[in-house]
Formats: sequence, C-alpha cells, structure tokens
Amino acid sequence: MSGVVGDLGDVLPYAMDGGYDSVLVKAEPGRAAGLDREIRSALGDSPLLKVQSREQITREESGAIDVMLDMMYGLLGMAVVIAILGVINTLAMSVYERTREIGMLRAIGLDRTGIRRMVRLESVVISLFGAVLGIGTGVFLAWTGGSLTASGLPDYTTTVHWPRLALFLALAELIGILASLWPGGRPA
Repeated sequence: MSGVVGDLGDVLPYAMDGGYDSVLVKAEPGRAAGLDREIRSALGDSPLLKVQSREQITREESGAIDVMLDMMYGLLGMAVVIAILGVINTLAMSVYERTREIGMLRAIGLDRTGIRRMVRLESVVISLFGAVLGIGTGVFLAWTGGSLTASGLPDYTTTVHWPRLALFLALAELIGILASLWPGGRPA
C-alpha cells in the first residue's frame, strides 16, 4: 500500500476514548489519485466508511449553509408580507382617524391626487423607516455574531453586500407605494 495508510491501529492511538469520528488524511503532492481506494481497503471496506476529498467536504458543508440561507430568506419573505399588512392597517387607521382633517384639506382646495400623494408619502416613510431600522439591526447583529466567531475561523472576513441592501431599500419603497393604494383611495 506504499506506506500511505497502515491499518486501523495507526489511527486509534490518536482517538479520544478509544473511538473515532473522523480522520483527516493529507496526501503528498501528486499522490491523491486512488488514495480513497487505499484508505477503504486499509480500513476494511466498511459500508459505513465515508471517504471524501476536500472539494466534496466543502460542497457538503456549503450545502447546509445554503439551506439555512434559503430558510432565512423564506422567513424574511413572511416578515415582509406581515409588514405590508401592518403598513396597510396603520394607514387605514390613520386615514380613518383623520377624516375631518382630510375633509378640511379638501374644502380648502386639495384635490384627490394631493390626498393620494399625502397618504403615499406617509406609507413610503413608514416603510423606509422600518427597512432602515431592520437593516441596521440586522447588520449590527451579523457583525457582532461574526466578531464572536472570528476567533475560531482563521480566514474570517466581514463582508457587507451593499447592492443587496440597496435592493431591500428599493423594495421597501415599492412596498410602501403598493400598500398605500387601498387606504389612499378611500379618502380621495
């Protein structure tokens, strides 16, 4: 077997409590081809044995992270739907409570488009305020969480994806405009 892997007795002295969970083997340059077959035969061709290359391990671990990110984006989508309903509810209550003021504005010459514009502006301000507050809190929590784990990760870098954050702000503005359609049409 060319001295790469001896037998199971070569591995067990380094295991804690006489058992092992995983063993990492570093091949000499140019010797990685066929090493997985040598490792399998040296350890008894057990069907429970899993031999992976560095790329396979990286792909497997990044797959779990991708699933977690997809779940987070799903939760973000549900939060956005709840936020839209909250903005609509807030605007509807605001319009209902300001019926007399809106009537007075109509009496002194404000037209229907002006009232719609006023409600739309209020909706956009509410949405953007919530988005800025949410993005700021999220960036802060990500930074603190990353700072806490940075000591255990040698190549850790903090990265802020500015185009994605700008997209979320633009979507918040669009959501504010769409959320104002129903409450803004009622008083006009």
